[in-house]
Amino acid sequence: MTALVWPEIYFIRHGETPWNAERRYQGRKDIPLNDKGRGQANQNGRTLAALFAARGLDPAGFEWHASPLGRTRETMERVRMGFDRHLPEVKYDVRLMEISFGVLEGSLFEELPANMALAPGKRDETYWDYRPENGENYRDVEARLSEFAAVLGGPSVIVAHGGIARTLRVLIERAPIIEVINWAPPQDTIMHFTPGRMELIRADDV
Repeated sequence: MTALVWPEIYFIRHGETPWNAERRYQGRKDIPLNDKGRGQANQNGRTLAALFAARGLDPAGFEWHASPLGRTRETMERVRMGFDRHLPEVKYDVRLMEISFGVLEGSLFEELPANMALAPGKRDETYWDYRPENGENYRDVEARLSEFAAVLGGPSVIVAHGGIARTLRVLIERAPIIEVINWAPPQDTIMHFTPGRMELIRADDV
């Protein structure tokens, strides 16, 4: 089996939503950004534009991909407003959608019994394989992201979800699952992926 070859990726998680703030399972539910989330998306756009300028990168030479959910679409639109030039068209791909939590979606982390799900911070490696009723596990996400990798034609900017960020750390960075499964992917930070490495870049770093 041929090993996947991932291009350079600048990854941004969507800004905060009301359900993020409430610590509620969100998954495929199409929850919009809140005011804080819009501010995070705007700042990430300014940070990415400054970063590209500092590194001598041409944004027109990158592919732009995003999840089709509303919170990621708006985040991508706000990120692109940070650039003062024409950019390539955004390609929306269902394979970048958040992991489906099935019957858990809409529930608060704290209100579910431990035999149904564990909140971030309490999970071990076995949670990677946990699939709630009508939902997915992270192995399923690995499979669809591996399919997505095959369509990438070069360096890319991607706006997607926390579960996608966790899975990319495993696939690209080769991070151990125990390190990733309880990691809270930031919503105010650029994640720069190159083979075997992830670099976190905040506004103050540029």
